Amino acid sequence: MDDPAGRRGGFPDPRSAPAAMPLALGGDLSAERLLAAYSQGIFPWFSSGEPILWWCPDPRLVLFPKEYRCPRGLRSSARNPAWGVTADTSFEAIIKACAETPRTGQDGTWITQEMIEAYTRLHHMGYAHSVECWHHGNLAGGLYGVAVGRAFFGESMFFRRTNASKIAFHKLVGQLAAWEFALIDCQVETSHLTRFGARLISRDLFLNHLQKAVEAPPPPAPWRF
Repeated sequence: MDDPAGRRGGFPDPRSAPAAMPLALGGDLSAERLLAAYSQGIFPWFSSGEPILWWCPDPRLVLFPKEYRCPRGLRSSARNPAWGVTADTSFEAIIKACAETPRTGQDGTWITQEMIEAYTRLHHMGYAHSVECWHHGNLAGGLYGVAVGRAFFGESMFFRRTNASKIAFHKLVGQLAAWEFALIDCQVETSHLTRFGARLISRDLFLNHLQKAVEAPPPPAPWRF
């Protein structure tokens, strides 16, 4: 896949999409289509039994790495030697744990088996990445997402011990800043992520930032912190 950022993938112009409704439905979760989607700021989000729904909401929650705010106490927790953080060592375990973790206010999960298989393919191609947080050698939490160029698209996180997913995110943001990533796409607003410095911006502004970010050369895969 030489130039995923330059492929439309059959999607309509996301700038003219509805603000809070899908811009398209159907298609498939092939690597080509997923990379075309992410390169245009579009992501799939649907429940089991539904057709694939593609979204590009307006406004968009974004964290610029230079605006990251570390919550009080998290930095010291992350330095505790009981914790360890790795990248791209247990992708399938992370995405399956994200799918299996109960969510407040949600009945079931949107991370279907079809999604797990699709993102695992992207991982083997070097586009989907996981961050694992370990406590005394046991998997305690983590997250996964997709990177195109120097843009990271966060997908889901989970924890089995308090602060585990936050420590994984803290380590990720620091590494992305060191790699000069332009942005972390958080998709839709949550109070959890706004505490880290994420903020809502207009879709047009997001897409302007994204266009430059996806054209930048990515760091080598698999990721190593």
